[in-house]
Amino acid sequence: MTPLLVIAGAVVGAPLRFLVDRWAREHSSAGTILGTLIVNVVGSLVLGMVAGWPGAPSWALPLMGVGFCGALTTFSTLAFETWVFLEERAWRPFVANLGLSLGLGLPAVWLGWALVR
Repeated sequence: MTPLLVIAGAVVGAPLRFLVDRWAREHSSAGTILGTLIVNVVGSLVLGMVAGWPGAPSWALPLMGVGFCGALTTFSTLAFETWVFLEERAWRPFVANLGLSLGLGLPAVWLGWALVR
């Protein structure tokens, strides 16, 4: 049953990530970087809520934490985009990308945790 829950969550998370990326490309000069930031911060918030949910049902973590958040968020794309800035010696976007991702992602996890406690 657990693998099906993970798959069900991923079926929602992956297309949502795609749609957010498309939206960011069409509406911002920051493009994929903005899309990556949005999905990672939202995923952090949701994962904080799932992890902090007192008495959460057994289906919550596989469905929402592993499946949905796992398919929605992307550390590898963040790492790649940051690496490109490093290679190009584009220091301002390099620092901004890391700073915003960590500076918004970590508080989002805490906020999600705090909201359900």
